[in-house]
Amino acid sequence: MLNNIKKFISQNTGFLIRLDDIAKNMNWDMIDKCEILFDSHNIKPVLGVIPNNQDSDLKLYPSNEKFWDRIRAWKQKGWEISIHGYSHVYGETTKKKDFFGHGGISEFYGLSFEQQKEKIKKAIKKFQEEEIQVRSFFAPNHSYDHNTLKALKECGIKNIIDGYGLMPYSKMGLNFIPQLFYKLLILPFGIQSSQLHINDWKDNDFDQFSKFITKNSSKIITFNQALLKINNNMFYRFLNISTEKTLKLFRKVNEAIKTK
Repeated sequence: MLNNIKKFISQNTGFLIRLDDIAKNMNWDMIDKCEILFDSHNIKPVLGVIPNNQDSDLKLYPSNEKFWDRIRAWKQKGWEISIHGYSHVYGETTKKKDFFGHGGISEFYGLSFEQQKEKIKKAIKKFQEEEIQVRSFFAPNHSYDHNTLKALKECGIKNIIDGYGLMPYSKMGLNFIPQLFYKLLILPFGIQSSQLHINDWKDNDFDQFSKFITKNSSKIITFNQALLKINNNMFYRFLNISTEKTLKLFRKVNEAIKTK
């Protein structure tokens, strides 16, 4: 009995490495170091690629004229190339009315369905022009509304690397792989993804990441492995709903403490 429980937990525990803000202008020294680290542990991360970066902060980083060559090379390695918005330029503040209730500014939230669909179509077209097939998406600043999800589905993008829960799930015809924390943390049970902004990293940040990877390499999974864990049975739905309510309450309490 105990062995069966341990086996069940082991088979349903995994961590997907997700890197945000991969763009023509970025911290290229750091991504080069990460690539060597990933290759040494046979890790295939998800890269959130901005197809038409117009973010003024990101444009302060060095530009790489062979950017799309690098993306194609990573795709050849089996890394998941994911759409991370279109321009990464923020507009309206969501006031916590976005789909996941994170709040903050958004590239998509509040725009009409037609406007959002056009952004997503332009993003997909850019990848197609670069001969890169894409099938997944996560929005800048976790900000979506129902129009975002509808536009993604109509454009054929049905995998979103975001959301609450302990296990990947399907909802409204879309697949969601949860992203729960703003730091590297593997729970003792469940499938989740990281959220890593390596452009801001210093050498010490990379050293800590390297130690984390070395310690937990056996638990790090691929995007395809995460998709295979999609499960909507009653037990997992209960876990996912409980996780969402707990995290939202925790964040609400934290915000209340900070405002005192």
